[in-house]
Amino acid sequence: MKQLRFFATISVAAAALFISSCNSDEGKKAGDKMADSTAVKTETPAPAPMPSGPMMVMTIKHKVTNYAKWKPFYDGHDSIRQANGLHNYVIARGTQDSNMLLIALKMDDVEKAKAMTASKEMKERMQKAGVTGPTTFDYLESVMNDTTNIMQTERVMVTSKVKDWDAWKKSFDSHKQVRLDSGLIDRVIAHTVGDNHLVTLVFAITDIKKAKAFMNSKDLKDRMAEAGVVGPPTFFYYKIVATY
Repeated sequence: MKQLRFFATISVAAAALFISSCNSDEGKKAGDKMADSTAVKTETPAPAPMPSGPMMVMTIKHKVTNYAKWKPFYDGHDSIRQANGLHNYVIARGTQDSNMLLIALKMDDVEKAKAMTASKEMKERMQKAGVTGPTTFDYLESVMNDTTNIMQTERVMVTSKVKDWDAWKKSFDSHKQVRLDSGLIDRVIAHTVGDNHLVTLVFAITDIKKAKAFMNSKDLKDRMAEAGVVGPPTFFYYKIVATY
């Protein structure tokens, strides 16, 4: 009788040990799978955002009497712009004169855009919106348009004429680090549609003091001369106030 109890006790203990071992193995396998899954996730970084381009853009630069009154009027005529292949992109205000505006619109068709801006209706709409003084329209083809999100909303637009696009571009690309050290981040590289001798550049500003010192420096003038820039460039400093 004692022997039977002894063997029964051993059998129960062995069964318990077997079950415990199975559960332990299953838990270990589940843990290993979870660890492997976690490892896969951490080893796959999110892709870095890349600059976009090329893209056609129309820019409008003019002065208004009152921005607060002009903006609702501008927004109210979006359907007319869309009908002419123009899509809201950026609105900015000059840093020296906040009523000097720069409007950038993505452009589907340059001829349709030119027809709209040359129309009598366009002139009348701008007059009603409080536009004063001359208006400048530019039709650009960007070869680089960096759309990655950055905190800086302060910008400078530089326009110039060059002898040869390829020679100028090679020189410009070679001095990127100089610009970064001077508080400037490349955002847009463009030329007039159908004429790559007329260049437009946009830079985000990380340090306004450094940026202005560089823009006014002899070093930049020498670099531009070497790159084939003809005549003095124009600079427009502004701050982005609306993006679409």
